[in-house]
Amino acid sequence: MKKIVTIALVAAAAFGAEGYKVLNKIKIGGTGGWDYAAMDNSARRLYVSHNATVEVVDVDAGKVIGTIADVNGVHGIALAPEFNKGFISSRGANAAFVFDLKTFEKTGQVPTGKNPDAICYEPKTKRVFTFNGASNDATAIDAKTNEVVGTFAMGGKPEFCQVDGGGKIYVNVEDTSEVVEIDAAKPAVARRVSIAPCDGPSGLAIDVKDKVVFSVCGNKTMAITDIGAMKVVGTAEIGSGPDGAGFDPGTGLAFSSNGEGTLTIVKKVGGKWQAVDTVSTERGARTMAVDEKAHRVYLLAAEYGPAPEAKEGQKKGRPPVIPDSFHVLVVGK
Repeated sequence: MKKIVTIALVAAAAFGAEGYKVLNKIKIGGTGGWDYAAMDNSARRLYVSHNATVEVVDVDAGKVIGTIADVNGVHGIALAPEFNKGFISSRGANAAFVFDLKTFEKTGQVPTGKNPDAICYEPKTKRVFTFNGASNDATAIDAKTNEVVGTFAMGGKPEFCQVDGGGKIYVNVEDTSEVVEIDAAKPAVARRVSIAPCDGPSGLAIDVKDKVVFSVCGNKTMAITDIGAMKVVGTAEIGSGPDGAGFDPGTGLAFSSNGEGTLTIVKKVGGKWQAVDTVSTERGARTMAVDEKAHRVYLLAAEYGPAPEAKEGQKKGRPPVIPDSFHVLVVGK
């Protein structure tokens, strides 16, 4: 009897709530949609893609401190602080815009493949990589000179990317449900692995120390892949409509931001990765960034009005975003 009680107590502790909740909102306002967010933990700045701009948020002060304007079809943001540069992927221009990290002024434009989506800075080779969804390839850019190093095929539609700091980049390939490893120095695809049963991966996070990546997929599944062995070592159930993933090395927690209005928290329990908590957020809050210093998660969201009535023979329309309601949702303890 004592053994059964002990096991029950351990299980209860393992699956107890992690204590995360919505702490507050940082207002941004304006109109239009949004996509990725990128956190600069050292400078304490959050870069937010929003319509045709990137908003720069001081997360400690809780306010917008700058705007990078006229970036048509902005997707993602990559930071190369050693060169005082940021890079923004733009589907409207099929290019990466370059900006100054101090002044937030645009300083250049580099051509890429079609519809550059995810973008990452690889510090060992000092190259920026855009992953181009419409041309199924990647463009490598010298971060110092802004010159294109090369373009190479991805073998499918690339989604989010992460770097390991040692010359490798990992990318979700959405239409083939794979994780691909890139040798940044070549540059070229080195290895690839199926992450079934995870289907249609989008967001990706990385645990550099333990060498695993976390892919969130459209079938409410997170796949955990060992990038040393290039094999799936676990799965966890998440919410519906995920688009962003994150990992906090300080807590050992992985996150999935889900469009249904939840944040799933996943951790390793008894050697197995599993969902241990779900935080209610807001509808449409499906992209995110992790603050490794404050151990918080920032999600992009807005308020919605009532959905328009359905016309005869048609489905009910989508609820519209209320103007000037765009904001950053802050989740933490």
